[in-house]
Amino acid sequence: VQLQASGGGLVQAGGSLRLSCVTSGIIFKINKMGWYRQAPGKQRELVAGITSDGSTNYADSVKGRFTISRDNAKKSVYLQMNSLKPEDTAVYYCNADLIPVTTMISYTYWGQGTLVTVSS
Repeated sequence: VQLQASGGGLVQAGGSLRLSCVTSGIIFKINKMGWYRQAPGKQRELVAGITSDGSTNYADSVKGRFTISRDNAKKSVYLQMNSLKPEDTAVYYCNADLIPVTTMISYTYWGQGTLVTVSS
């Protein structure tokens, strides 16, 4: 099982980016999916999460600006980021709590990270 994140880049403050994360492998079930970020010198923090039935939660710092969504058929999760600020600069990681067919045990898998840089 692998998670592949993409969509990062350099954007000016006030701009938008859309991150994508696709899960590969033979999967029995995907439960919660989410996006985390880690800025230089800081701990990794939750940005947004989404359950299998579509319930979402967001960090206070991104509420009203970021939107998480998922496509269960494509085994993918997305993060639409609007009104970006320089403080949003970080490496963004996707993750998924899922059950691979090979083990039938729930485990949290992480993507490799994609860099988002917001210039002022």
